[in-house]
Amino acid sequence: MYHFLFPTGSTPNEPDETFLDQYAAIIRSGLSASLICDRVLTGVDVLRNVPHGSTVVYRGWMTTADEYTTLVRAIDSAGGIPLVSPREYLGSHHLPNWYSLIVEFTPETKIVGADADLVAELRALNWGSYFIKDYVKSLKSRRGSVIHDPSDGPAVVEELREYRGRIEGGICIRRFEDFTADSEVRYFVLRGIAHASSDGHVPDVVRICADCIPSPFFSVDVARRQDGVLRIVEIGDGQVSDIVGWSATEFAGLWVTSSQPR
Repeated sequence: MYHFLFPTGSTPNEPDETFLDQYAAIIRSGLSASLICDRVLTGVDVLRNVPHGSTVVYRGWMTTADEYTTLVRAIDSAGGIPLVSPREYLGSHHLPNWYSLIVEFTPETKIVGADADLVAELRALNWGSYFIKDYVKSLKSRRGSVIHDPSDGPAVVEELREYRGRIEGGICIRRFEDFTADSEVRYFVLRGIAHASSDGHVPDVVRICADCIPSPFFSVDVARRQDGVLRIVEIGDGQVSDIVGWSATEFAGLWVTSSQPR
């Protein structure tokens, strides 16, 4: 049996509005869910209302490695079984952990420390255009993460640091590939089975990911390059990935399907 944990919002007894539709869809589907506050992630409070022996799925905001480890301990203490271990969480959440497993299907990437001489690193690569991000996020502001002049790299990192409050892990320099506008699609992989939203199919490159990424639940983002080739642009832990392109009902249905005997 799956049990879902959703973050509280401004009202302690209600889910955050971002997850309200998902929470309602999960309940309508016959699965169980309860709420979790930030104090659990910091170890200040204990986790309550978890059915004993249930497989617990966190469905909330991105957490740091320490926060997620604290959450897993809280789930264990409450009598639940975490679907995703801390190691599995970082296995899909941090780019360096999945990049080498699918290197031929995703843009070439060099990983450097947060304090590296980024301009020198970019000039040495001499790729012409670059996509700059940390281990988990890119810059969504007007400036964006794509640069053409190596001297612009530090400004992207500094803005990313200001926006998120930190650089997580280090810096990932990705070779820029020109993708067709609006071609990016999100898929979810649950227990080795790849799923598309109801109006799509699962491409082979996503099935390859399903076989080689060591996590029970993760997301795969695929975009079509200008030459027509499908490329993996991102992999993430499924628990903290948006359901972009999916309805809340479709997302809940994924779990109902997984719960049925094969």
